[in-house]
Order: sequence, then structure tokens, then C-alpha cells
Amino acid sequence: MSMEADVESLIEAARAARGNAYAPYSRFAVGAAVRLAGGEIIVGANFENASFGLSLCAETVAVAAVNAQGRLADMEAIAVAGGDASPVTPCGRCRQILNEAEQVAGRPIAIYCAAANGESFARHSVTELLPFSFSPNDLGHVPPSKS
Repeated sequence: MSMEADVESLIEAARAARGNAYAPYSRFAVGAAVRLAGGEIIVGANFENASFGLSLCAETVAVAAVNAQGRLADMEAIAVAGGDASPVTPCGRCRQILNEAEQVAGRPIAIYCAAANGESFARHSVTELLPFSFSPNDLGHVPPSKS
């Protein structure tokens, strides 16, 4: 599969996951799809809560699902899809979670931000989206290396 087709399939998986979002309060459905080493795709969708602060973003749900499978070190890329015509980007909390995942993976994680519809998307890096991040190194912790 070509890199372009690989990115398109990842974005389409995020758009499909968006259909599973539970967003009755904001009505802002977001889907995310993580590509792991080997090509497997794990998805997530935002999950709101009446207390608002307990809501989970799609990116967090997808990364947590990857972690629950013991595959955090295998993350290679994530696509996020939501909104209307303009690509949606991860919120600050999700950027920090992606930063931690990147530290564990030991490699850059590509972040593809897409609109809910159309062909518009943008590729970003964690460093670009979170230039002054707080990382495990700031706590004197080195994430376990990939085995």
C-alpha cells in the first residue's frame, strides 16, 4: 500500500469512528484512528459526560485502547476527524497524551488532522503542535524502550 493510500485509509477510519461518538451536549463528533507498526488500526470516538469535565476526546480513547492492548510503543500515526470543512486538531490535553505516547514509542508519531468531510487534511508533528511540552524526562523518567 502506498504512503498516500495508507494515510487516506487512516483518515477514513477516523471519519468512520466519528459515527460512534457520544456527543449529545456539544454535538461536535470526533473520531480518531491510530496506526500501529504492522498496519493495524485502532479507533476511538469522543465520549461526553453530563459533568463535562469527565468527557473523553477521541484521541484519548484511541490511545487508551492501544495502551490497553499493550501496544503503546507500536504507535506510528494518528488521524483525527471532526468539525465541518476545516481540519480539526487535538486539544491541549490530547497533545500532551500524544507527546507521552511518542516518548514511549521512541519515534515521531505523525498526526493527520482532517475535516469530517472532503479531502482537506493537514499533517503535523507532536513538536509542532506542542512546542514546549512536559515530558517524562522532566520527571527524571525515561520511558521503557521498545522491545
